[in-house]
Amino acid sequence: MIAEALRRSPLADYADRFAALWATSSGELSIRELPFVSQLNLRADPKDLDLMRRVADALGFALPIIPDAVAARDDRRALWLGPDEQLLLAPIADGEVIARQLGKSLSALPHSLVDVSHRQIALEVSGSQAQNVLSAGCPLDLHLESFPAGACTRTVLGKCDIVLWRTGAATFHVEVWRSFADYASRFLAEAGETL
Repeated sequence: MIAEALRRSPLADYADRFAALWATSSGELSIRELPFVSQLNLRADPKDLDLMRRVADALGFALPIIPDAVAARDDRRALWLGPDEQLLLAPIADGEVIARQLGKSLSALPHSLVDVSHRQIALEVSGSQAQNVLSAGCPLDLHLESFPAGACTRTVLGKCDIVLWRTGAATFHVEVWRSFADYASRFLAEAGETL
């Protein structure tokens, strides 16, 4: 009998600590790990209209071309990371389909499409204290007027790189490399515990 490999998060041991933060903050801070999703890094020239049309046909929506923007349809997301770089997020079941469709559509065009699902984990930081907790280690101005809902960017949290996406007025999506997941989670938990 062959044992089935189980995907275990590097943050499995933080669930209780995150739950305690919710209780001690009287519901003003919630940190939770988000479920695994497919993540594809797409590098492509946004000035190539044929390429962009093919990507839109495969995804079901056009990529964002404005800095720090996010485009979405249903459970699929495209986060603008740079002039020619997007992070595509989709349910696990859609990841292979999207990769296959994009690979076929873009095969004759210059591009790079890499499955990075194994590389990152995602956290959600929410509540009225979420902005304060993130500001403890992020140099960006996270006030709603400066970093509105729907904005995303690459930045740092303490000493690790993250992708930060504000999904609501008091809700943030944080993508962090698995190798820094423990550091980022500990940083957020400690910042939350000092409120």
